[in-house]
Amino acid sequence: MQRRRFLAASTVVGAGTGALSAPAIAQGARPEIRWRLASSYPKNLDTLVGAVDLLSKRVAELTDNKFQIRVHTAGEIVPPLQVFDAVQQGTVECGQTASYFYIGKNPAFGFGTALPFGLNTRQQNAWLTLGGGMELLNDFYKGYSVMGMPVGNTGAQMAGWFRKEIKTPADFKGLKIRIGGLGGSVLARLGAVPQQLPGGDLYPALEKGVIDAAEWVAPYDDEKLGLHKVAKYYYYPGWWEGSATLMLYINLKSWEALPKDYQAALQAASAEANHWMTAKYDVGNPAALVRLVGAGAQLRGFSRPVMDACFKAAEELYVELGEKSPEFKKIHAAWSKFRDEQILWSRVCENNFDAFMAQAKTKKG
Repeated sequence: MQRRRFLAASTVVGAGTGALSAPAIAQGARPEIRWRLASSYPKNLDTLVGAVDLLSKRVAELTDNKFQIRVHTAGEIVPPLQVFDAVQQGTVECGQTASYFYIGKNPAFGFGTALPFGLNTRQQNAWLTLGGGMELLNDFYKGYSVMGMPVGNTGAQMAGWFRKEIKTPADFKGLKIRIGGLGGSVLARLGAVPQQLPGGDLYPALEKGVIDAAEWVAPYDDEKLGLHKVAKYYYYPGWWEGSATLMLYINLKSWEALPKDYQAALQAASAEANHWMTAKYDVGNPAALVRLVGAGAQLRGFSRPVMDACFKAAEELYVELGEKSPEFKKIHAAWSKFRDEQILWSRVCENNFDAFMAQAKTKKG
């Protein structure tokens, strides 16, 4: 009799537990969300597009495939240089692009990618992550109904491919060069004619003489674009991009509608992609550079007089931009303070180590 009472009670308890559990599970069920991501870059550039492919994959894994982000490469939904606008207008929920493509809206957009004679990769990541950079930028982006987070960094870039040698600052006069961001504004002060073209248009533009020079990223990507076949002088350093952040822009309403755990998944995936891109370039660039030189590329370094003239022009430009844009002035004040502090520290230790290793002869055997 007691056993039957126990079993009966157990059945009631079990039924009650089941009745309570079902609604609890239903309430905690993850919603299925589908986003579209528009990239400014072509599919064959597996570093740039590869970062958002990784992001899409990781977000799906972290949310049991409930949050899916479909990547669309350059031109599939919108032209490469209109990705930010597509995100702002809600045409897509998010996009991967270079912030400095949009300096025509406000020069403060330059900080989201790189400023000439700015931060190196470590410094840029430090500023954005813990130095207050992303807080300043997202406060600025909010005015466009958008938020951002880093989704890649190329590392230091080459200065690009030139059809003639640049020996003095005067050699920039009349030079038609494809260049992104405020680097073009700096060179314009030296007489150059900056052009903004997407990566897929660089080869034909150089081949047909529409432009005289073109900068892109670094050997790994430049080799894929075949730029060495139409311009033989390969210059360094790309002082306008001591590092270059690729930004994941997200429509603010779309972001705010995401469950908190989906937001966390997206932030974690973006941080991983940011690190992955730099590593991908660091692994691929050395061998690509050797292949390019073997194929006839001629390496050239900018002379000190050229670098000094460009630096002077950049510093003058920042003063002028600050007078025109209060947003630029506000961010630049914090950014330049951080840059100067980082340079002081780097000069003590890291730069000395790098300089020694660059000259040291490795003993073998």
